[in-house]
Amino acid sequence: MTTADTMRRRLALYGLIDPERSTDRDLGTLAREAIAGGVTLLQYRDKHAPDAVMRARAGSIRDAISGTGVPFLINDRVGIALDIGADGVHLGQDDMAPAEARRLLGPGAIVGLSVKTVAQAEAAPLDILDYVCIGGVFATMSKDNPDPPVGEAGFAAIRAAIAARDAGFPVGAIAGIDAGNAAGVIAAGADGVAIISALFAAEDVNAAARELRGVVDAALQARAAA
Repeated sequence: MTTADTMRRRLALYGLIDPERSTDRDLGTLAREAIAGGVTLLQYRDKHAPDAVMRARAGSIRDAISGTGVPFLINDRVGIALDIGADGVHLGQDDMAPAEARRLLGPGAIVGLSVKTVAQAEAAPLDILDYVCIGGVFATMSKDNPDPPVGEAGFAAIRAAIAARDAGFPVGAIAGIDAGNAAGVIAAGADGVAIISALFAAEDVNAAARELRGVVDAALQARAAA
């Protein structure tokens, strides 16, 4: 497992690359542009592609970002993460159990989990996980989500449930986050923000990443100084 300090730094600008939100552009190219702009962690998410297609796309992204030092995670499909040698996985509440993913991927992999409620935060196996992402914080069009957004106040309540168990556990925020609201989420306790559309649907992905990373870094510095 990754140390908590390292994982918190990696969560700063967490890019989620999804073919449905990248306007038919080459995923490897977008990934490189995002990392050049300041993305610190990258996840490939593809809810609809067959395994063979997702495996090929994941391999091309992995090759495109090789040597950058930015960890590459696969959403949900642990077998594909194993097949292409990804650095880990991000799991939802209805995906493979974190304990099984950890068993398959090994102690050096990154394993993250989505958490949407205080009850889920209280039940999350923090001893197995490297981080959690809380959300959806704001409304988003990038995912079918029947649950209402929790907002900054809801995020802070769920974050507090994690902190009550482990004050230093790495926590990200996800859903509907952009340069206009990222600072508020950081102020509410996030170690970083996971972003899809505001990053990968942008015309200039590198510029979008640079703007977002500037907002996040400034907000983290402000919170540390408070």
